[in-house]
Amino acid sequence: MNRIITYIFLVFTTVGLAQNKEQEKKEALDLEQSNDMVYNGNEYLGSDDYTAAEMEYRKAISKKSSNVAASYNLGTSYYQNGNMDEALFRLQEAVKKATSKEEKHRAFHNIGNILIKNEKCKEAVEAFKSALRNDPKDDETRYNLALAKECAKQQQDQNQDQDDNKDQNQDQNQDQNQDQQNQDQQDQENKDQEGDQDQDQKDEGDQEKKDGDDQKDDEGQPKDDKQDEGKGDDQKDQKPPQPQPGQLSPQQIKNLLEAMNNQEQKVQEKMNAEKQKGVKVPTDKDW
Repeated sequence: MNRIITYIFLVFTTVGLAQNKEQEKKEALDLEQSNDMVYNGNEYLGSDDYTAAEMEYRKAISKKSSNVAASYNLGTSYYQNGNMDEALFRLQEAVKKATSKEEKHRAFHNIGNILIKNEKCKEAVEAFKSALRNDPKDDETRYNLALAKECAKQQQDQNQDQDDNKDQNQDQNQDQNQDQQNQDQQDQENKDQEGDQDQDQKDEGDQEKKDGDDQKDDEGQPKDDKQDEGKGDDQKDQKPPQPQPGQLSPQQIKNLLEAMNNQEQKVQEKMNAEKQKGVKVPTDKDW
């Protein structure tokens, strides 16, 4: 029984090994064919036939998806043709497939170049740093890293200036809005004040009109004029006072006073004449 089990195990092991060998042979053949397609793509790329090169690289990837050279060269062809987005995608794909430092270094180096062209300098700095981690001796990568750092600094300063200008514009807008609000408030206050003055003038006019109406009678005539008119009529209709019986009139009194004055004057003249003639005047004897 044990011999049978051992025999069955050996059979399955032999079959498994044979299948593995067949799989390895197939993978090796696929890799070889894929590399041939990459070679053809390189030929087209050298003659600037980007369309034919792209087709060969895609065929190479389809044949052997793990072919790093196919993804890397396809990304390079996109880069040379100006298709930066697709180039970046293919080179990032090559980084994931890469198994050696050399492959990773080349992919990261070109990723950094693409990022600089896309004005993503901060990301380019990180890409070149990754490239140098895989090949610290590459002077070209080191030089590109310095350029990327300078570019990132300029972008940072520019962004800072834009932020400062933005803050300044916001402050100016706030000041203008505040000034406008203050002006609107002042205009409203002036308008309210003018309205109050107009109301006061209107009230004063109404009061004057009311006072004028109070001084008029029902017929719209001034009461004072009517009173004066009445007084004139009374004076016009009034007759000179008539002397009452037993009383002297003013003219009689005047005549009487003149007569008395004349009589007194005559007596005084007579007395003066007698004194001049020496008329004796009887006097009492003073013993």
